[in-house]
Amino acid sequence: MPYKAVIFDFGGVLTTSLDDCARAFSKECGLPEDAYLHAIAVNPDGRRLYAQLERGDITQEAWNSGIASLLGIDGTDLMRRALTTLQPEPLLVDTTRAIRGAGLKTAVLSNSMGMSPFNPYEPWALEDAHDVVVLSEQVRLRKPDPAIYQLALDRLDCRGQDCIFVDDITANLPPAHALGITTIHATHPTLTVQRLQDLLGLPLTIPEP
Repeated sequence: MPYKAVIFDFGGVLTTSLDDCARAFSKECGLPEDAYLHAIAVNPDGRRLYAQLERGDITQEAWNSGIASLLGIDGTDLMRRALTTLQPEPLLVDTTRAIRGAGLKTAVLSNSMGMSPFNPYEPWALEDAHDVVVLSEQVRLRKPDPAIYQLALDRLDCRGQDCIFVDDITANLPPAHALGITTIHATHPTLTVQRLQDLLGLPLTIPEP
């Protein structure tokens, strides 16, 4: 087998869709369906706040307040409320177990959503489920900075050629590819698992279409 490790993004890969979660939150707040998504991913001020949160330059509470101001809503515990409907993606969670069971390493490489007062990673017990966990705010780097991918490789004790990286955001893939890592753009859980099975040559569970 040519690979030694698979590196997974968190939100939208090991979890259900972040976009669906964002739309559900907008609806809960009585806002237009894409209002929250626009605030965090399109609005320049919101994008800046998210980048600062991911690098650990601001607290989650400061982010809560800033995004709430853009949306005109109450910012109390906003990140927790925004992620209420986020759930594990069972197919990918099972796949990570199968990969580790076959003797390969797995890692999580995630741009952080903050960890206090609300830690979105806690229910997943990532440190128990994976060999390496790299969260951007803890290392003061964020994807797509090439340094954070190299850090993940160093912690895995692997070369780029030894690894596969799975992420749902296309902009996060080229820096990994430049380090020799094989990349997978996660667009649907079944397709992601099929691609992993093809690359790894492992019998992974793939539901019938």
